[in-house]
Amino acid sequence: MSFISKWAGLLGLLAVIVIGDQIRINRPGHKYRLTVEMTTPDGIKTGSGVLAVVPDRNYNRGGRTTMRGEAVFVDLGQDGGKGKNLVALLAHQQGGKLDLDDINYVALRAYGAARGNRVSFNDINRQAGIVPVQGELIPVLVSFGDPKDPKTARLVAGDHADTVLGDGYAIRALTAEVVPNGVWPIDFGGVLGEPVTRGIEAKLPWLATPGDVATTALKAAGLPVVGTTEAQEAFARK
Repeated sequence: MSFISKWAGLLGLLAVIVIGDQIRINRPGHKYRLTVEMTTPDGIKTGSGVLAVVPDRNYNRGGRTTMRGEAVFVDLGQDGGKGKNLVALLAHQQGGKLDLDDINYVALRAYGAARGNRVSFNDINRQAGIVPVQGELIPVLVSFGDPKDPKTARLVAGDHADTVLGDGYAIRALTAEVVPNGVWPIDFGGVLGEPVTRGIEAKLPWLATPGDVATTALKAAGLPVVGTTEAQEAFARK
């Protein structure tokens, strides 16, 4: 074997090791589908999205569990020519603050509550069935009078959605369902696995606008002020 061939082989092996390690670090620990069902004057309307939870697998132990995915948008249909909607953010409100981490544990805690015992990260992919998301597990809910205008955001109470949306509108259920990780990072659908849901910018086009527009939406809904990056993460995370 020539000197060049030997080093080419070693470099190839190193590349495989590095790529494999990056896949190990960045592969989701689990994915779950968050579904929102709404009762409306025109019947049941549903919206859902697949979210990926990635635990910290780095070597420095200074990271944190992260999320990939987007807020769940529910199209409630037209009312007087205006489109009504409900959006379940990737955030919870805790003690007057906006919490962006609890969304990572919604499926974990929902299955634990449904089973009557704690479910660990190692066991979450073994869970089956659809479980309710209730109480403090329900993320922040908002509605936009005009989805193209972040200033029209309004906070929606889980038990009194009609206050904002009108008579006949109510939250029927929120549920979580663990779905297979698939062959990440080529989980493009079908046998490769369900991909993380994307497309929120088509429904809330101002999210693609540079600047602090997401903060404007949160302020309009009366939610606690957070930084630009954090506000964006309430709606979408790469």
